[in-house]
Amino acid sequence: MERVEACTAGSSPGALEPEEPGGLPWFHDQVVPAGSSSSRVIVHVDLDCFYAQVEMISHPELKGKPLGVQQKYLVVTCNYEARELGVKKLMNVRDAKEKCPQLVLVNGEDLTRYREISYKVTELLEEFSPVVERLGFDENFVDLTEMVEKRLEQLQSDEPSALTVSGHVYGNQPINLHDILHIRLLIGSQIAAEMREAMYNQLGLTGCAGVASNKLLAKLVSGIFKPNQQTLLLPESSQDLIHSLNHIKEMPGIGYKTTKRLEALGISSVRDLQTFSSKILEKELGISVAQRIQKLSFGEDNSPVTPSGPPQSFSEEDSFKKCSSEVEAKNKIEELLASLLNRVCQDGRKPHTIRLIIRRYSSEKHYSRESRQCAIPSHIIQKLGIDARIPSDARPGHVFHSWLMRCEHLGLNVEVSKKATYQDEIS
Repeated sequence: MERVEACTAGSSPGALEPEEPGGLPWFHDQVVPAGSSSSRVIVHVDLDCFYAQVEMISHPELKGKPLGVQQKYLVVTCNYEARELGVKKLMNVRDAKEKCPQLVLVNGEDLTRYREISYKVTELLEEFSPVVERLGFDENFVDLTEMVEKRLEQLQSDEPSALTVSGHVYGNQPINLHDILHIRLLIGSQIAAEMREAMYNQLGLTGCAGVASNKLLAKLVSGIFKPNQQTLLLPESSQDLIHSLNHIKEMPGIGYKTTKRLEALGISSVRDLQTFSSKILEKELGISVAQRIQKLSFGEDNSPVTPSGPPQSFSEEDSFKKCSSEVEAKNKIEELLASLLNRVCQDGRKPHTIRLIIRRYSSEKHYSRESRQCAIPSHIIQKLGIDARIPSDARPGHVFHSWLMRCEHLGLNVEVSKKATYQDEIS
């Protein structure tokens, strides 16, 4: 793990401020207003080329070779050996092979292993803090604020070696030990390093981490140094990081449609958004959206890290490329159902409705959709062996999607979605 010494502004690396009388470090008396967003310590953990890592763990002989994970006609991800040879994520398989003839391709359409290891990562992170929010298979936000406070309280004056920052500091900004916010983030970087070390020792996975005072900044700074590195962002450097973005579409929280509407208003850079008239923006986008994205442009993000809890969806997918008849398509669906029902049984929650969604594909890449749904009879649930009891922590009306299957046959794209709602438990 990389490690950098902390220092006070204008002093040599590793220098510490003299202690205050009484034997405890000076910062034990510093107070930050309760609920202050700037006092939070948020870590964004992003696994390196996740699918490729899972494949290399499962097949050690692939390590050191340029490796790509294929889904349909795309290389959805690749390891760093392949990237050094010109292969990029979401590159067409044919183009990837032209760039790198020695590229080893593995089929990544079965998501089972990726999903299982993804949840193991989340469970491991929850050992450090219960406040973990999943973001896809390979990303997690972790709120370390309470854990940092506990370590700060335990820090004694005879432990100067504990005051070191793990990893990089964005912009090489010096750590100011007179600033309690710096100290909090510094301790957060140490915990982030411990999390990454645990991921590698227990799961064999490497990843990057960003440490900052909110989710937006943590996510942005986590990708500065890759792979298998981490970066701390001090409050003073947040604007430098925000202005380093080349376009507003690179800003997390601003989607494709909003980007197009902003571009129509002549807004393409973060600075454009910062200086644009708030009144005009609110008129065009609505007050809520306008205020939210303008705050994001200044690096302000008060959104909490929301624990994800049990998975909200189970999915099984297949391209059905090898199916050339209705019989073969039905057989494939039965295979997917068998795998999916096994996962539903293991989860133990009770699904209530099933929905069939059909998507038809045209040469113009336009998808038309229609759906049908019905309730699942309780006797079928009982036959599956699913515990029909409603968990005590389930919220009334909480939607639980238990599967999503997609198959493509002769231009027909079909999704089967089983959707369940927890009802009020009747005593």
